[in-house]
Amino acid sequence: MLSMADNELLTLTGPGTAMGNLFREFWHPVALLAEVSEADAAPKRLKILGEDMLLFRQTDGRLGLVEPRCPHRGADLFWGRNEECGLRCIYHGWKFDVDGNCTDIPNMVPGKLRDNFLKSVRIRSYPVREWGGMVWAWMGDPAQAVDLPRVEWALVPDSHRYVSKKLQECNWAQALEGAIDTAHFTFVHRNLTPPPMHLSVYADKRAAWIDADGAPYYEVLEHDAGLVLGGARRGDPGETYWRISQYMVPNHATAPNAMPGETYTAQTWVPVDEENCWIFTTAWNPDRPLNEEELFRYNSGRSVHAEVDENYVPLRRRANDYMIDRDAQKTVSFTGITGLSEQDACVQDSQGRIADRTRETLTPSDEGVVRFRKLIMGLARDLAAGERPQAARTPDAYTTRSGGAIAAEGTGLAEVMSDRFGDPRGVISDAAD
Repeated sequence: MLSMADNELLTLTGPGTAMGNLFREFWHPVALLAEVSEADAAPKRLKILGEDMLLFRQTDGRLGLVEPRCPHRGADLFWGRNEECGLRCIYHGWKFDVDGNCTDIPNMVPGKLRDNFLKSVRIRSYPVREWGGMVWAWMGDPAQAVDLPRVEWALVPDSHRYVSKKLQECNWAQALEGAIDTAHFTFVHRNLTPPPMHLSVYADKRAAWIDADGAPYYEVLEHDAGLVLGGARRGDPGETYWRISQYMVPNHATAPNAMPGETYTAQTWVPVDEENCWIFTTAWNPDRPLNEEELFRYNSGRSVHAEVDENYVPLRRRANDYMIDRDAQKTVSFTGITGLSEQDACVQDSQGRIADRTRETLTPSDEGVVRFRKLIMGLARDLAAGERPQAARTPDAYTTRSGGAIAAEGTGLAEVMSDRFGDPRGVISDAAD
């Protein structure tokens, strides 16, 4: 349970808020590369961390993330012409490049005054980078920008990676908390009738172990970029089935499901405003290209990748009650909702646009959620006191893995991680560039 003040500290990320200031110490994905693949195409509206922005690729291929208001008379540059290495306002022709520089003021006669305007007039712009199939933005002070986090999914070849995004209609923090809570899988994602093998999430005993034990034992370890969160369930006699996630500050998490040789999954929750967020989801395999069966799952909503429309809004969402099938809820699945992503969205959205944590009753299986809150709120308070987050300056600490493991009963999380990944915190030192 949190106080109202702490709940606001955790959830609010707009300009000038403590958590918003912390988020602006890190790079964030803001779009898929596929959305801005074409030079001189129409600019794309974005709202990130409560700020309205435009993303566009100018003639020379460079990407820009700029504020939408022309400083002349406030016209919206969304309606502008993306041409000849800049975005030109349709009101009086003022033009701005990807760095926010004013490069043309055609409604002024050439001369000293116009030259001074060209030197001094700017629009706000943020640095952007292409990384791992996404566009990443640094929305803090450009002079303070650090290196991009070396997340493993950005280091593999394109054929080894699948990226998607979706809108979620709730605050970023409760959506992230759902991902690092492995206990919910016993309930939210339970099938009452086994699905066809080609649609099954697991083809072995893991589903039975998850269904049989809804109260996993939790163990949490710290590392330079965040937390390792392990949930241990009863497996076969004398064995424990571990599902292990990584949380990397401020808003990344990797999934707990992959066994050796399987494909890994990660998500990043990027606040749109206080009541909505984008979820960027990546599946990657460091050893091989993704196969047709995997791509079928990702494209058909049979995974954590949601089925979305052309605007990346889920087909099953808050407005249509996630297309819940009450008959299917009786006999087919615990929720009656199709899709892992949509099942998660339903319960997370149902907590309210911003979850009221002042009324919670937490249990031992919420240990990961408690540790996440303690860490991220502590970093926000430290920054407010003048201490910048060290994790942002430790990019190699983000090259981590997580997943499932079977260990002898009584084996601790650090030993499980060492046996599974070669490091007690799951940090991968030999990831390829």
